[in-house]
Amino acid sequence: MRIAVAGLHTECSTYNPVLAREADFRVLRGPAMLKDGYFDFLTHFPAEFITILHARAIAGGPVERGIYARWKAEILDGIKAALPLDGVYLALHGAMFVEGMQDAEGDFIAAVRAVVGPEVLIAASYDLHGNISQRIVDNLDIFSTYRTAPHIDVPDTMRRAVTMLVRALKTGQKPMLAWAPVPVLLPGEKTSTQDEPARSFYAQLQAVEDPGGIWDASFQVGYVWADESRATACAVVTGTDRTAMAEAARHLAQGYWDIREEFAFGTKVGSIAECAGWAMAAGTGPAVLAESGDNPTGGGVGDRAEVLAELMARDAQGVVFAGIADRGATDAAYAAGVGARVDLSIGASLDPSSKAVRAEAEVMFLLETGNELLREAVVRIGGVDLVLTARRRPFHNLTDFARLGLDPKAAKIVVVKSGYLSPDLGPIANPSLMALSPGVVDQFVERLERKHKSVPQYPFDRDFSYSPQVLWSKRA
Repeated sequence: MRIAVAGLHTECSTYNPVLAREADFRVLRGPAMLKDGYFDFLTHFPAEFITILHARAIAGGPVERGIYARWKAEILDGIKAALPLDGVYLALHGAMFVEGMQDAEGDFIAAVRAVVGPEVLIAASYDLHGNISQRIVDNLDIFSTYRTAPHIDVPDTMRRAVTMLVRALKTGQKPMLAWAPVPVLLPGEKTSTQDEPARSFYAQLQAVEDPGGIWDASFQVGYVWADESRATACAVVTGTDRTAMAEAARHLAQGYWDIREEFAFGTKVGSIAECAGWAMAAGTGPAVLAESGDNPTGGGVGDRAEVLAELMARDAQGVVFAGIADRGATDAAYAAGVGARVDLSIGASLDPSSKAVRAEAEVMFLLETGNELLREAVVRIGGVDLVLTARRRPFHNLTDFARLGLDPKAAKIVVVKSGYLSPDLGPIANPSLMALSPGVVDQFVERLERKHKSVPQYPFDRDFSYSPQVLWSKRA
């Protein structure tokens, strides 16, 4: 069996003013995809995989229209060249927004379907913070999404989607999709599967599945920072038994609706000032303070300096702050050299709605790299060791700190631009704090302008009723 593999994987806040451009993506083509750890699991399947192109970037602003058009055309040309095919596997995120376009994944998947025709099976894997539309469902046969947030089951989900595709091709069975939208759209920080009620809700998905008739039960929290009509929570079921699939989709949709008001932040939250005060007063450590409104893995810009300003004003000591994206400040640190003192303007280099901080800093560390876009510097401002980066990036893993000579476990306070903490940082947080800070991924989602909301939707609207409606793929 011959299966083509491709994908465009990113999450885009429509409130983010910074376009995602080609340099922001890691692009793999052809055989290089199979040599990468992200796709090496494909070699375990009894199939011939024709790997074409996969572009992946951390969350950010809208994707530049030109690079989307170019990559889409390259993928479609690759699929045409690979024909005849038995199947296609698309590794996606599901919350891509291309400038000037609604439902980018719908456009992309429909274009792939148009090339391969109605007989070829198409499977897709998704992030649970992706968004679904009828156009997407109408052009897929198989679907699976992550079941954990933070996302520790990415390889499992990709493998699950390909396993179903190979099963269908080997047995001759043709699965179909049913879905049930739920008019609820909550931030990921309130729906982490580490916390209730999401933990118990997602734990039931596997129990809903029936090997004979329901191949996969998935549930999308959706992506709230995309102002698109398709942005919604929903159940998506892959299978062959229409009755069982409809019952499962209704059960999951109603269950999520019933618990909508129970979702809450899984950690202590407050304003920037409150969180800074709590962190400094903590008798334990390290206090890990997540700056949620500017979280780059949620679509934030990553260049805001309000938390830095607050810590400087309080003369906080023993702080590791990772980090602030500011190419100008980073380059200035490199130009000055380790040991030098340099006057810096920090922050507000990408998002004009924020305010820069001026400070004299001592350059402590410069990462050795031949690529100016990968520059990372550690500068000391009073009691704060601040990481400056030439481009937007998160600091979620302990290795991210170690390569810069920093030990977050030994710090009194660790600041990261994040929402819920990563599996590396969560266990060391003592205490864990989340600042409800300003930014393009504002946790006060009720304040977001929703120009494209097509139906009443919680929490933006509250006085309305709901009863699940199961919708089917036209391929069913």
